[in-house]
Amino acid sequence: MAVVAYLRVSTEKQFLENQREEIVRFAERNGMSIDKWYTETVSGSVSSKERKLSGVLDKMRPGDSLIVTEISRLSRTLLEIMTILNSCIKKGVILYSTKEGYVFQNDINSKVLGFAFGLMAEIERNLISMRTKEALARRKQEGKHLGRKKGDMPKMKILAENKKQLLKEQKKGTSCSELARRMGVSRTTMFRFLHHKR
Repeated sequence: MAVVAYLRVSTEKQFLENQREEIVRFAERNGMSIDKWYTETVSGSVSSKERKLSGVLDKMRPGDSLIVTEISRLSRTLLEIMTILNSCIKKGVILYSTKEGYVFQNDINSKVLGFAFGLMAEIERNLISMRTKEALARRKQEGKHLGRKKGDMPKMKILAENKKQLLKEQKKGTSCSELARRMGVSRTTMFRFLHHKR
């Protein structure tokens, strides 16, 4: 019976080593020896069928154990988590989640816990998405998008009306900073305005 560890991070900036160390400690505490390690850098919102995880699950046999640091390492969606848990239960694979301290196997408690964790992961993902959209909408409304200052927004129309003259001045060697000073906008706004393809 094989013991498999699965580690996943969303970006290369995150560290797999923390997950590895936690799984090693878990295995030692429970008298287990890791036979295979699988690691990948991919978003949890990507379907498990398009990830290394799919191949890992296909190779597992009844009595094997799969260890992850937390359920969200399997997926960020409720449907995916439930599908993976159901697949493990049907195959007789025991799934360990080290941070939560739960064991998912073929019993009713595991099925209920799997649903609860999956639901929490789905809700949290939706909340993060909603907060991000609201923050972006608020920044846009305040005129903070595209690196512009709030005070620059009313002046964009004036810049547009004087674009030909500004470009002529720029060709003559007038600096972006000087043009920005004359028009009363930030240098960044002037630079983006003059170099933006329209």
